[in-house]
Amino acid sequence: MTETEAGPVVRRVDAEQHYEIVVDGVRAGLTAYRDHGDQRVFYHTEIDDAFAGQGLAGRLVQEALTDVRAAGKRIVPVCPYVAKFLTKHDEFGDIADPVTREIRVWLREQLG
Repeated sequence: MTETEAGPVVRRVDAEQHYEIVVDGVRAGLTAYRDHGDQRVFYHTEIDDAFAGQGLAGRLVQEALTDVRAAGKRIVPVCPYVAKFLTKHDEFGDIADPVTREIRVWLREQLG
């Protein structure tokens, strides 16, 4: 994850189970996950309207997936944005698992 003063910063917030992108000290968006064994199940990505159109969602997901790879985990893209991102970025295909009915049921239970 990149930490630069000149641009957006992506960081993993384990306590809240999400990655967030911060611009000038303000959280501009997040991608939320739950861990299921060695899988990181991404289920929601959002960018605040005030930051739309700046490519922040792509940067956020790129850095989050890079972090997942570094952690030795796999990706399950329940989130439509993450799923679409993976169709355009096949460099993560080797660590992506399909979304199954079992994963969807498990995720619903996790989220209450």
